Amino acid sequence: MATEQIKILVIGGTGYIGKFIVEGSAKSGHQTFALVRESSLSDPVKVKIVQNFKDLGVTILYGDLSDKESLVKAIQHVDVVISTVGLSQFMNQINIISAIKESGKHIKRFLPSEFGNDVDRTVAIGPAKSEFAMKAEIRRVVEAEGVPYTYVINNCFNGYFLATLAQCETRLTSPPRDKVTIYGDGNAKAILNKEEDIVAYTMRAVDDPRTLNKSIYINPPKNIVSQNDVVALWESKIGTTLEKTYVSEEELLKKIPQSPHPLDLLLALNHAIFVKGDQTWFTIEPSFGVEASQLYPDVKYTSVDEYLNQFV
Repeated sequence: MATEQIKILVIGGTGYIGKFIVEGSAKSGHQTFALVRESSLSDPVKVKIVQNFKDLGVTILYGDLSDKESLVKAIQHVDVVISTVGLSQFMNQINIISAIKESGKHIKRFLPSEFGNDVDRTVAIGPAKSEFAMKAEIRRVVEAEGVPYTYVINNCFNGYFLATLAQCETRLTSPPRDKVTIYGDGNAKAILNKEEDIVAYTMRAVDDPRTLNKSIYINPPKNIVSQNDVVALWESKIGTTLEKTYVSEEELLKKIPQSPHPLDLLLALNHAIFVKGDQTWFTIEPSFGVEASQLYPDVKYTSVDEYLNQFV
């Protein structure tokens, strides 16, 4: 936990990783605010999420990325702004940056919606490349405007990638026990992290001077694994050998443009991560980044091996 409690605003808190961020911020003792669209109140699922936030002591502020006044008002309450907005709203983060500038110089840190691969160091193609390009464009605006920032590079969410044995396009909620698709030769190393661990590291980084104007990479050593590693671990736990279908890079490259959205995006992510090693091909240099598990060795993270135990 940070030594000084700070005020944190989360924008996009009812989304996938946003829910974890809001909850983790509140539980860490920070005064937490969540900006929510009033239209969310008509969605029963989001109403339940918002009520959970309230139960945790989170202050709900109503506003919208297209409503500059509501953004400025919300930002005036806090020290740190964290965006977890989804793909359709990536470019609307320009409005957040503008509101931060307009609200004054009190904002200590802005964390734009990253929470994935390093978009400045990627070999992704197709729709994944397009998604990453938008995130990179937001980075350039942040930097040009002189807004203090931290980019959180958490690589893969376990809920999407580990529960599916790295077949995120299947949307499985627990690993298969009969067959699995292996992309390429299955040997490219990826990094898979539990959502709550991602939040724990993020909360430590939000006001750490060592992460100011840098990327923080969540690369704990036990979670740097290949798809073959993950499948072998799972097979050892269930005592069964899965039937494996190998999809070559050439086959995958043909399939991506032929697939409807969002399948094309998910397959492009699989290509980038599990064929090309998008998360592990480069070295983290002090000039641009730091590694979370080295900065915060006291944070106990869940290993890939431990995470899989819940499904046995």
